[in-house]
Amino acid sequence: MLRTSTCIAAALVATVAGTAQADGELNLYSSRHYDTDERLYTDFEEQTGITINRIEGNADELIARMQAEGANSPADILLTVDTSRLERAKQAGILQAIDSPVLEASIPAYIRDADNQWFGFSQRARIIFYDKAEIETPPMTYADLADPRFKGEICIRSSSNTYNQTLLASIITHTDEATAKAWAQGVVDNMARDPQGGDTDQLRALVSGECNIAVGNSYYFARALRTEVDGLSDSIDMIGWVFPSQNAEGAHMNLSGGGVAANAPNRENAIKFLEYLASEQAQEYFSAGNDEYPAVPGVGLSPAIAELGFFKPDDVSLSSVAANIPVAQRIFNEVSWK
Repeated sequence: MLRTSTCIAAALVATVAGTAQADGELNLYSSRHYDTDERLYTDFEEQTGITINRIEGNADELIARMQAEGANSPADILLTVDTSRLERAKQAGILQAIDSPVLEASIPAYIRDADNQWFGFSQRARIIFYDKAEIETPPMTYADLADPRFKGEICIRSSSNTYNQTLLASIITHTDEATAKAWAQGVVDNMARDPQGGDTDQLRALVSGECNIAVGNSYYFARALRTEVDGLSDSIDMIGWVFPSQNAEGAHMNLSGGGVAANAPNRENAIKFLEYLASEQAQEYFSAGNDEYPAVPGVGLSPAIAELGFFKPDDVSLSSVAANIPVAQRIFNEVSWK
């Protein structure tokens, strides 16, 4: 269960913090576009003396770029969002396995690649939101979203969205392909409108009355609790939320993570950076700066995230889930989930 306090379950091996200054640079390819990440980069540079050179862009474009660059790629690290993209990078051959006692001690096995090619560094719970005035008994599980009693009630993103692809892949992992396909068809049948927009748009649609149930990642809602989000924050009291499947597998978790590039020219500096991202200091930045859940157990949560309450996360191996993403994509096509 995710908590706001408690000591770190396993003592971390000494990391970059407090170590001797290192020389050199680090070439970071990142699809994370959050201004709050600046603190991560500047603190790492101050602690190590390593200069970070950044190239930012769309995840798919960065993966394609690294493939095209091949052995001559200057990339040392790929940072991106969601298990599906991390696995896509692995399958494209642009990441490498690393041996890091620090990462193995701090990052739980279920949120890192089985071959240590990628590691999760922050998490977002994919949860159910509802209009408290309109929905007396909300869906309590992901399976409930396909219940005919919610016909015409649901807003959710498109099938091209990586968060939904990983969610369906996790359902396949927990059940089977036939069950997952029946669920996807049921959700399509219950949609209030064709999928459109991002997670914040689903919440805005709930506020406007376009739908009474929405599915989204926790940090979009937490952000509206912490700061002003147009079309959402002023009406946030009307929204209730459910961490799904608490009596079963638990709430599905999406990742933000990264790995060392296959041809990293500064491999040791790249490993140092990943180890820094697992430090308590960096983990607190992920939560306080971007309303994400830390990947390292026991790190404190930001007030906005803590306000959502304790819950049981799904601890299924996301490496196993990643293997089912191609099947999930096929199912989405078969049920005409736009």
